[in-house]
Amino acid sequence: MNIKDELFSLQDISYGDFQSKLIPGISRKSIIGVRVPEVRKLAKRLVKEKEVSKFLKELPHKYYDENMLHGLILSEMKDYDICITEIDKFLPFVDNWAVCDIMSPKIFKKNKTKLLKKIKEWSLSEKTYTCRFGIEMLMSYFLDDDFKPEYLEIPTFIHSKEYYVQMMVAWFFATALAKKWDDSIKYIKDYRLDTIIHNMTIQKACESKRITPEQKEYLKLLKK
Repeated sequence: MNIKDELFSLQDISYGDFQSKLIPGISRKSIIGVRVPEVRKLAKRLVKEKEVSKFLKELPHKYYDENMLHGLILSEMKDYDICITEIDKFLPFVDNWAVCDIMSPKIFKKNKTKLLKKIKEWSLSEKTYTCRFGIEMLMSYFLDDDFKPEYLEIPTFIHSKEYYVQMMVAWFFATALAKKWDDSIKYIKDYRLDTIIHNMTIQKACESKRITPEQKEYLKLLKK
């Protein structure tokens, strides 16, 4: 059984119907309808098998679920350099937020210095989901123990009109406000972000349980 057949063997049509409503721009016909836990299990098995290399070369994939599987296989890779090479091949074909956001390679945690350089490169891309992926990785790996205030500058160079880029930058700064308030509030107080992103950030921060009621009231005063 080839990989596509395996995905169809796990098909849940009602789940596919549900997914198609959540992902704008993706045709229902291109969604097989495989639940994410099943795709994860398949990815964990396939990453150890030889046939996976052939699958990774078959770009663009026909089905959304193949793209989800592709992203999850990359997330399981143990070699950082190979993982980065494969991600760079795959990102130009990512055409929705779900596939973009499913990717979170475990090996990144052990290669922060090299990863930061790639994040800067991805975040400056004009391709919507390459840029989004870069900021998401910055949010995931550099707002905790490895945080430096200068990292907050990286998203300020992004002036995209793409909703899914704007939303990711807002998500990044809302998370930064929750984790590193003193450093990140300056970017809101000094209106360093584009107006749409600025207001999105405040909205997301006010929806967060990690922001105090007092902080939320202050943020509301800063809305443009």
